Amino acid sequence: MRSVAERNFHVPLPRVLHEALRREAALAGKPATALAREAIEAYLRRRRRIALHEAIASYAAATAGSSDDLDPALERAAIEELLGGAEVDE
Repeated sequence: MRSVAERNFHVPLPRVLHEALRREAALAGKPATALAREAIEAYLRRRRRIALHEAIASYAAATAGSSDDLDPALERAAIEELLGGAEVDE
């Protein structure tokens, strides 16, 4: 029985794509609708990752060189760590 939260979505496919989907479904032993659902979910996950990456890159570019770029104390501590604990002159 179908969940109340599920919705149908009609997607007309070109014949070649429909046949390829049916072949893949048969090979996978899954319904074509399950493969289509998985493909849509994978696409949406990838788009969210891309959007997040773009937002982070945009923020980094906008704040580069500003006080939001890197905390001076944190930067100094990182350099000291890389130098094996030697204090860094300012």
